Amino acid sequence: MCAALGVAVLASLGIVGTAHAAQSYVALGDSYSSGVGAGSYGNSGNCKRSANAYGQLWANAHPGTTFTFLACSGAKTGDVLNQINSMPSGTGLVTLTVGGNDAGFTDVITTCTLNSDQTCTDRVNTAKTYVQNTLPGLLDNVYRAVKSKAPNAKLVVLSYPRFYTVPGSCSVGLSDTKRAAINSGADTLASVLASRAAAAGAQFVDVRSAFVGHNICSSASDYLHSLTWPVDESYHPTAAGQRGGYYNPLTSAIG
Repeated sequence: MCAALGVAVLASLGIVGTAHAAQSYVALGDSYSSGVGAGSYGNSGNCKRSANAYGQLWANAHPGTTFTFLACSGAKTGDVLNQINSMPSGTGLVTLTVGGNDAGFTDVITTCTLNSDQTCTDRVNTAKTYVQNTLPGLLDNVYRAVKSKAPNAKLVVLSYPRFYTVPGSCSVGLSDTKRAAINSGADTLASVLASRAAAAGAQFVDVRSAFVGHNICSSASDYLHSLTWPVDESYHPTAAGQRGGYYNPLTSAIG
């Protein structure tokens, strides 16, 4: 009683917000949630859970949060269902990125890097067809599983960025045709994610605008890696991208 009264008093003074007091928070999903590309992976192995990932940043900024970091590099919807099994039932907040690997993100990038404009466009169109026709049911399964495991949790679904400014400042690398095709795939994925999140009663956070001016071939291309070594960090947010491209939109959306 006294502790609750103290929190209420502090909240009235603007010192602490009651919405996030002592909240249990779980970050689910793939490499965009685990923080691949942002460094500082600790002992997380192949999952590459970064201390600079947006979920960890959010937890750090909300004292009293019990944070469970389950996101893992390479995760597809089926893998996220397994992550949900490890989620505390009393979880109050869940964030999630998933769908890109189901749609064949790595193969799209590889195909576009090694082949012609037409072959790249065809591969992107194949991925878009999958996203529109097959992925919705897989996403629905994931969102239902979250609600089943943690009925009182607020579920926040985040999008993926557009990777390129087209036309941009790059004088080498992929053609603008390929870059535009890849961006169109991200747009299709965002549309489906938004639709299925709304149907599930989840909140959708579209990060694409936050990356504008900071993506590949932009004047300040500091939010996304281009082709890197190790290769798995290619086309993933940097530490600055996790903060400016993911954490900031998330905070704007939910506090």
